[in-house]
Amino acid sequence: MDLPQIDDYRSLFLQQTPLLDVRAPIEFSQGAFPFAENFPLINNEERETIGIKYKNMGQEEAIKLGHLLVQGKTKSERVDHWGKFFENNPQGVLYCFRGGMRSKISQQWIYEQTGTIFPRVKGGYKAMRRFLINELELSIANIQPVILGGRTGIGKTILLDKLKQKIDLEGVFHHRGSVFGKHATPQPSQIDIENNLSIFLLQQCNKNISHIVFEDEAPNIGSRRIPEVLYNKMQLSPLIQLEASIDERTNITFQEYIIEALAEYQQHYDNETGFDKWSDQLNEAINKIQRRLGGVRYKQLKSLLSYAITQQRENNITEYHKDWIRTLLVDYYDPMYDYQFSKKTERVIFKGSQNEVLEYLSSHYHLS
Repeated sequence: MDLPQIDDYRSLFLQQTPLLDVRAPIEFSQGAFPFAENFPLINNEERETIGIKYKNMGQEEAIKLGHLLVQGKTKSERVDHWGKFFENNPQGVLYCFRGGMRSKISQQWIYEQTGTIFPRVKGGYKAMRRFLINELELSIANIQPVILGGRTGIGKTILLDKLKQKIDLEGVFHHRGSVFGKHATPQPSQIDIENNLSIFLLQQCNKNISHIVFEDEAPNIGSRRIPEVLYNKMQLSPLIQLEASIDERTNITFQEYIIEALAEYQQHYDNETGFDKWSDQLNEAINKIQRRLGGVRYKQLKSLLSYAITQQRENNITEYHKDWIRTLLVDYYDPMYDYQFSKKTERVIFKGSQNEVLEYLSSHYHLS
């Protein structure tokens, strides 16, 4: 029986169609889509074994080995997983890497066990990934970014959260942007980030949305890079400079990097381990910028940080963190910002507080 295939990739992503990914877990971890679930036909070890057989003996022998490895209870359990997926997602489709043998076998087994036909994606993951790469460039050509800039700790992400037409790159990249910005869990893969960005922009362009607010970023966020085509477009776009006092910036940074970050680490681990991991990350971040700080400032900041951590650990007092945060903002981040911003002054179209910027975006771009 010739089971159906689907190749309308645009509709799959615009409709956020549930996707059953039958590739091996190692393939899924290297790159996937935001609304895909991984229930593999063959696991990592089986894939490696079959790959060796294919290399040494050819496709026919590799297929035979695959059927030997996945039979009986193992086969039944995997088909049951797929059946439950489609029970929960009757509009779903399945795919493997190239839309070939693995997805065809999975599709056939589901039909044999359930009597229900679900389409597989023609060309598989590779074709969908190529579609998203092409669409990313097309989407970026059609949008008009508005860039939100300002000093470190000024609350750009807070402002972005109040807008509908925005892309929070630090949210997509799962990193707060600075050397202190690691989360308790790792960043997504570069491929995942690119896929997510492309899908989001595809959805915005489909709604005829052109003006989108982005936070002003360096080329890399954490250990991942902004796609070059997007970064270059951002560097040519109008810039709005958010302004706030040093007290406001200190408090915003304190809330994000001390209160919220610690809570995240403790939720991911436990209270004691989370505190240790979080405080280690702060110390590691200070160490990474030791050369730029210089010996005297580095020792001063390390001392302030160590005292703040000790007071928090032993007496549950957090306010001492504001001492090293303020010093870091004024003595390290502000001079660096002034230098970088001096190259962008011609792009500035507005400066103001959070409320003033929101009002400007609303009146000029209808964005709030």
